[in-house]
Amino acid sequence: MADRSPSEIARETFKQLSLKKLAPTPDNYQTLYHEVAGTLAPAHFPYERLRQIASALPAKNPGQQKQCGLLESAINQRSWDGVQNALVGYAGFGMVGSAPASDSGLAPLSSSGAHSNPALTPEFMEQIARLIDNALPALGTDDTRFLEQAGELLAFMRQPVPDLPRTKTMLANFSHRLSFTAEDQAEIKTVLLQLLHLVFMNIGELCIDDQWLKGQIDALMEASTPPLSLRRLDDVQRRLVDVIAKQSEAKERAFEAQTQMRQLLAAFVDRLSLMGESSGIYQVKIEECARQIEQVKSIEELGPVLQNALMATRSMALDTQNSREQLQVMRDKTEQAEAEISKLHLELDRVSAQARHDPLTGALNRRGLDEAIQREIARAERKGAPMCLALLDIDNFKKLNDDLGHEAGDAALTHLATVTRESMRPQDTLARFGGEEFVIVLPDTMLEAGVNALTRLQRELTKKFFLRDNQKVLITFSAGVAQLAKSESSVDCIKRADQAMYLAKRTGKNRVLAG
Repeated sequence: MADRSPSEIARETFKQLSLKKLAPTPDNYQTLYHEVAGTLAPAHFPYERLRQIASALPAKNPGQQKQCGLLESAINQRSWDGVQNALVGYAGFGMVGSAPASDSGLAPLSSSGAHSNPALTPEFMEQIARLIDNALPALGTDDTRFLEQAGELLAFMRQPVPDLPRTKTMLANFSHRLSFTAEDQAEIKTVLLQLLHLVFMNIGELCIDDQWLKGQIDALMEASTPPLSLRRLDDVQRRLVDVIAKQSEAKERAFEAQTQMRQLLAAFVDRLSLMGESSGIYQVKIEECARQIEQVKSIEELGPVLQNALMATRSMALDTQNSREQLQVMRDKTEQAEAEISKLHLELDRVSAQARHDPLTGALNRRGLDEAIQREIARAERKGAPMCLALLDIDNFKKLNDDLGHEAGDAALTHLATVTRESMRPQDTLARFGGEEFVIVLPDTMLEAGVNALTRLQRELTKKFFLRDNQKVLITFSAGVAQLAKSESSVDCIKRADQAMYLAKRTGKNRVLAG
């Protein structure tokens, strides 16, 4: 049978349809064709039955309408996967209809009309309403219809006894529109970030000779790369302020240099003009002396002529010397201004790099720590969130310095800072407080959680040994953790953490205590 051509198989199939007196439907023809050809017939697809089911499904909200359309398309394509996906999507928008509550799996209503399911109490509905309320600010105010729909939904859900089927319908419609609004906001955010990157790139192109500005632009590009957070945006804002300040300073200095250069060129042109005028007068006088010399008849008459020539020459030499001195003074001033500008750039580079970070460990320094703490305190007060400060001190650091040298001590500090950064959350902040002491700012953290975080860091240090000359050196620290109290200053909070850290040292070291 395998050697027969398709046309022969088709003719035989029509004969079998006639002999078996079967209706010439596509399904009958397909079945007999595979029987004649000796091939495996595909699984039966109940096209008509599925079409009946699809037409019977209610489509009372945009989400259901969309899924019904997808279901019909999948049936036409005889795609089981498409049918499955469409039905699952349809179920996600709720079976809103006239079916009784008992058939839908919901508990029956009480005589007062309130649902007996404790999950659908007014308190539960209010929680959903608050959830929608809290989400609305993040979705913007451009779509007035969306805001109106949200207002209607919130008002309906806060009724004493909202109708459940209608609530489900309104939630489904709101969810459908919400998906489009959220997509718009995400697209707006993406485009704004792209525009911001273009601005940064443009600033960088204008400052290709300034290494500090180039470094700041690179940092801005990195800090403004998703995922974003308020802390990262604070960092972007702070760095951009620094860039603007540096550019303003450089622009002012460049303007001063240009002004001095213009003054120098103007003076140079003036002196050339005076020198030309002086040279012209000198030329006239010399020519007059030459004419008089030709006319003298005795030595006595030659003396006054030579005297005039000498006086003119002396005057010309004096003017030239004055012009040279004045031009040299202006040149010295210009070179001095250029040297001051170069010195200023170098100083700004050095100060900017060291303004907020410890050069050895890369952690924040005291100034950077103060700024970070003030930001976190303001955020904690605004959100009513807890915040902890931890102070840690390396154990036996003096002995490590004495045994292995100061270079090893510096490397140990860098190792501790590296391990700490790897173990911290993105929102936590590390700063070098002085010597071998470090402070960790822990926002959104209760006291117990802060102690646990420092304890985990101790365990990480036992896993990641500090290597010195192929020798494993175990670094431990003692720490105190204090939770910022209401109206308490950061200085007082760090004092409490310091007292707890001192007590940890006294009670055996390598401990974390709450202050």
